[in-house]
Amino acid sequence: MDDDIVALHRQELRRGTLVVACLIVLRRPGYGYGLLEQLADRGVVADANTLYPLLRRLEKQGFLRSEWDTAESRPRKFYRTSTDGERLLALLLQDWRDLDRALTDLAAPAADPQEE
Repeated sequence: MDDDIVALHRQELRRGTLVVACLIVLRRPGYGYGLLEQLADRGVVADANTLYPLLRRLEKQGFLRSEWDTAESRPRKFYRTSTDGERLLALLLQDWRDLDRALTDLAAPAADPQEE
């Protein structure tokens, strides 16, 4: 198997899961770099060039709220899942569970028609 082709398919599979992962983790306030670390620690690999535009998009859509922390020498923008983000997350998690069940059923070995 061509490793590049496999990598492309894996990327496609993970693309939508990053939104779900961010909404889950950002139930507690967090900033971009910290979010990257938390996701990586849990096996959700994300590139900063993908994550930061995603955070801005989710904020613009109203699924994240943000505020600046200026207590340190370098201001940082913290994000948190909004009420609408919680609603979206609940819908996406239900879809995820439904897809997981469907794929599990599809992947199960078919019964031998001669046994029926």
